[in-house]
Amino acid sequence: MNAPRMQRSVPDVLEDIASNLAQLVQAEFRLAKTELKEGAQKAAGPGATLGAGLALALYGLGFLLLAAVYAMSLVMAGWLAALIVGGVLTVVAGILVGTGTAKLKRANLMPDKTIRTLEEDAQWAKQQIK
Repeated sequence: MNAPRMQRSVPDVLEDIASNLAQLVQAEFRLAKTELKEGAQKAAGPGATLGAGLALALYGLGFLLLAAVYAMSLVMAGWLAALIVGGVLTVVAGILVGTGTAKLKRANLMPDKTIRTLEEDAQWAKQQIK
């Protein structure tokens, strides 16, 4: 003999759906937070090394540019040598900033797993409501 099925009331079903949706949203926030933390942790060590290297490179570049100005001032006026070095440096900086900005715009910084699971959750919720 088959066991009789219990019929649930509509408010009970809606309450379960609301509870499940709340749990899903909380889980998605935890997943997003975890993804972002993992990304930050992976970038922290290399970021510090990169920062120190960039600072030293900046000082080194400054001294090289100063040496270039001094060398050029042997054959022309000092102000003209500084103007030429500064102009070249500004052009190179503009090219680097433009290239870096373009690459940054193409970078994917979205938490892909979280977005994908949110879409799956939305689909699940639609099926539950039907």
